[in-house]
Amino acid sequence: MSGDLYLRNILAKYTVEIAAAQAAGQTIYPVLEKWSKGYMLKAEFSGSMSKGTAINICTDADIFISLKATTPGTLQDIYNTLHTAVTQSGYPARRQNVSIGTTVNGHRIDLVPGRRQDQYGNDHSLYKSKTGSWTKTNIHTHINQVASSNRIDEIKLTKIWRELNGLSFPSFYLELAVIDALKYSKVGYLSSNFWSVLGFLRDDLASKRYIDPANTNNVISDDLSIQEKRNIATRAAESRNQNNWNRIVW
Repeated sequence: MSGDLYLRNILAKYTVEIAAAQAAGQTIYPVLEKWSKGYMLKAEFSGSMSKGTAINICTDADIFISLKATTPGTLQDIYNTLHTAVTQSGYPARRQNVSIGTTVNGHRIDLVPGRRQDQYGNDHSLYKSKTGSWTKTNIHTHINQVASSNRIDEIKLTKIWRELNGLSFPSFYLELAVIDALKYSKVGYLSSNFWSVLGFLRDDLASKRYIDPANTNNVISDDLSIQEKRNIATRAAESRNQNNWNRIVW
């Protein structure tokens, strides 16, 4: 079996059941609506579902909750009360950096609350629980950059590899790194491109600086420590030393 065929079989193995994940999101929607007390503009699927980079061994769906600019309280209050609302509704709730993770009908959902910065735009402010600070984001900018990259399959393979190796590597950071790694590579050469990504992660990731395209003050690459980046490089080096794809992703 060729490398490309093997890797395409791996992609098929980890395909997300989109309809089922969307149904789980609809199930928890009434909880979000009640929690928002009328300040919610919309709750929409974002992240990997919208970019086309979802795999079934990590979060099934991200739901971005857009709140009015007039929503009262601090961003920390918004984050904490969402956690409480999810818990009191009988769902598990996990505090993550900018999201509340939960599980609905067996599907892992990340709820990302954001308060719009003005009345009409798509820029939102998010609370960052790791640092107790806030950041600006625009999910549509993120979605467009990744969805139009022509690197969806390589991104999905890298996410699968990340999960199999138990690595901390935030998805948008990973997506930017894969796009960067393949900026001079031909589209469609799956095995050679993924091999190049692993080489890039081994040799170049630690020295690369990535800026959020929706917020130049947000350095995406600062989301990982030097040690976390070294862990990724070490795993990538180990993968590049393998002589068969089934020892790299399976």
